[in-house]
Amino acid sequence: MKRSRPENDSYDAHARSCAPDDLWGQVKRTLGGAPLESDQIQLILDCTAAALELSEDDVLLDLCCGNGALSTHWFARCTDGVGVDASPYLIEIARSRFAADSQERFQLSEVLDYLLSSTLRSDFTKAVCYGSLQYLSPERAGAVLSALRSNCPRLSRVFIGNIPDRDRSAAFFGANMPSPDTLDTPRSAIGVWHTQRDFIALARKSGWDCRTRVMPPEFYAAHYRFDAILTPQAGDVL
Repeated sequence: MKRSRPENDSYDAHARSCAPDDLWGQVKRTLGGAPLESDQIQLILDCTAAALELSEDDVLLDLCCGNGALSTHWFARCTDGVGVDASPYLIEIARSRFAADSQERFQLSEVLDYLLSSTLRSDFTKAVCYGSLQYLSPERAGAVLSALRSNCPRLSRVFIGNIPDRDRSAAFFGANMPSPDTLDTPRSAIGVWHTQRDFIALARKSGWDCRTRVMPPEFYAAHYRFDAILTPQAGDVL
């Protein structure tokens, strides 16, 4: 398999091209090239926490955490948390800004490598991957979901956020619809476009029950993205 972030070199380079304090620009959490407004960020934070049912007893794993600007808010609602990302620059920012007293909080690693490593903690109770799983091929995305299921035995809920919805791609592209090959490649600007039905099937194949939802209409991307909430399949013993 290829590494999970095929565009990682350009991803890291983009982050380095932004101002050190442009936290949303570094991770391309933008609209029309401008950082998202605070109300949009708050929607992401609150809706994700609610979907995960985060509590002070949880230990949260944030896959593809970027610079930790979202992670740090979710971690504050939990007893502990770890963020993982393949960008050296973004992990450097995450550690300096949000984990000066705990360098282990943010790990530099390709996410599947981390999930298969001997250093993986066994106490994670929740996991999130926001706006990033589409940059993996469906094969590798399935491998990540399978590794979460088999190697994180205490996980009760996983949230995969901001997935591009193939059935609603026309609402984003309009008359400029790209070729099907472009919608299928993790190397494109938005990554792989999944149908909700196919993503549910991918999750189930990896050992998860899955339901999908869309964000409230005031969310800037509600018209062409969806979220997935994963829970262990009933009676499935790994």
